[in-house]
Amino acid sequence: MSQKRIAPSILAADFANLQRDIELVNNSDADWFHIDIMDGVFVPNISFGMPVLKAINKHANKTIDVHLMIVDPDRYIKTFAELGSNVLTVHYEACTHLHRTLQAIKAEGMKAGVAINPHTPVDLLEDIINDIDVVCIMSVNPGFGGQSFIENTYKKVTRLKEIILNNNAETLIEIDGGVTNKNAKELVNAGADVLVAGSYVFGSSDPLKTIKDLKAQVN
Repeated sequence: MSQKRIAPSILAADFANLQRDIELVNNSDADWFHIDIMDGVFVPNISFGMPVLKAINKHANKTIDVHLMIVDPDRYIKTFAELGSNVLTVHYEACTHLHRTLQAIKAEGMKAGVAINPHTPVDLLEDIINDIDVVCIMSVNPGFGGQSFIENTYKKVTRLKEIILNNNAETLIEIDGGVTNKNAKELVNAGADVLVAGSYVFGSSDPLKTIKDLKAQVN
């Protein structure tokens, strides 16, 4: 079994002390930085854009996992590569020509991810599963932190894992939204590889210990 990854979501960090929180993740047992880019169109919220990602990249020394919750992500693929993204995830619901988008992401040297909203069936990804490095299953509705976990997620993870194994794919399954120590183990047992945790990490009294405990729980 491969090591399961923890990806603290920087959306839940203290933006007034962003460098401090980036260095906290650097010094923790976490594996990835999860960066949510929201445009106020695809989702109602606006998070942060290129200048902030550039500042994060200056200090981050772990994998930078960028999750684009934006319309027309193809326009920005090259830009996000230049800003240091290692994994670039686009939404299935935002891409008319998803296969072409994935090829464009890989052509820029990044891993290609696809995120799916709670209402989107994982079976829609079967035809291109071998082209996807990471599937990000949204376990809350995208756009805001701090939401409650959607229970149907377990079923989606199990089904997606079947699709990956049936196609001999090496795709990782990432879970984004409402991840805590109450559901982490069950998600991993269902087939998850990467757990995104935002409020649970940065809202805790000891984020370093919270990350360490979560990592230990799933490995």
